Amino acid sequence: MKRRDVIKGLAILPVAGAAFGTSSTLETMIPAPAKRDLFKELGLRTFINAAGTYTFMTGSKMPQEVIDAIVASSKEFVLLDDVQDKVGEKIAAICHAEAATVTAGCWSAMVLGTAGVITGKDQKKIAQLPHLEGLKSEVITQTSHNVGYVHALKNTGVTIVPVETVDELEKAINEKTAMLWFLNYAAPAGKIQHEEWVALGKKHNIPTMNDIAADVPPVENLWRYNDMGFDLVCISGGKGLRGPQSAGILMGRKDLIEAARLNAPPRGGNIGRGMKVNKEEVFGMYAALERYINIDHDKEWKIWEERVALIENAAKKVNGVTTTVSVPPIANHTPTLNIEWDVNRIKVTREEFQQRLRNGNPSIEVVAGRENSINLTVFMLEPRQERIVASRIYEELRKASV
Repeated sequence: MKRRDVIKGLAILPVAGAAFGTSSTLETMIPAPAKRDLFKELGLRTFINAAGTYTFMTGSKMPQEVIDAIVASSKEFVLLDDVQDKVGEKIAAICHAEAATVTAGCWSAMVLGTAGVITGKDQKKIAQLPHLEGLKSEVITQTSHNVGYVHALKNTGVTIVPVETVDELEKAINEKTAMLWFLNYAAPAGKIQHEEWVALGKKHNIPTMNDIAADVPPVENLWRYNDMGFDLVCISGGKGLRGPQSAGILMGRKDLIEAARLNAPPRGGNIGRGMKVNKEEVFGMYAALERYINIDHDKEWKIWEERVALIENAAKKVNGVTTTVSVPPIANHTPTLNIEWDVNRIKVTREEFQQRLRNGNPSIEVVAGRENSINLTVFMLEPRQERIVASRIYEELRKASV
């Protein structure tokens, strides 16, 4: 176009203010798109979750307060560090920590926390990870805690040093020791318990970290380990807290949280750049935590017990069925129902039974128990879904009876 044509065209446009007004008016004239059922559209199976907050089952379902926080925060721009600062202060106050930050899940919290311990606030060290030449490079843990989750720590380049006794731990400490790591759900299997682990860290001036990923409820665990003296505590957001599954919390000593954040987005040139948490997840995590601490936990527990009892009573109506209710001591600390059957009277394998529940309408997920048994929990059920679960379990057990 020629310059005079451009000027001529501009002359017929409304002034800036009017243009904005026209644009806004046009937007309001466009009808809102019809709501889409993407699950149906993409042919995806949804199910009643009587299994628990498993990652491969997409964790927990977010309550309305969390969804509202996510949607509302999506409508404005804000500096990400400002959000982390303010939300971190609130989370730290709730959880009795000096500081806190929202991370991309519990795994990310462990990576960033470990990185912060190794590098401090030294930008050269931050840029160096996961190459640890000249840096502390070993993390000590108990043999019973040395399971797959240590790979989060190993992302930073560290070597895991397993020990079993206090004497072994003392001998393993050297100038390369960066941290003592504790896996909370494995505590009963270890010879060194929480308080002694913390005391050993303080004795040798070595930071201690506790992974409590799925260890809420009880609500007191949100601050118990901070009060106990762990320097860092990591928790999942999308399990018992019912926040975004892709979020978590790292909390603890202020200097270590500050160092961890230097290893994290929105900064680059660090090991955590890919572990982004958007503002919506940060706000959602805060809303989930705030909601969780204000729940009537005694009332909630009673509801869970009633749901379990309803399903248990339905299953026991079938001859050859025995049931047991238990509560895991630490992780996923909720009433858990085991339903077992006599294979001479009920002709179905555990895997076949799970598949029949899965293929039914509605689809139901439970987890495998011992041979010829299943386990289920009820804390992810929506109101009245326990009746559906009870009916379907009874129906399938009766079908398989001889």
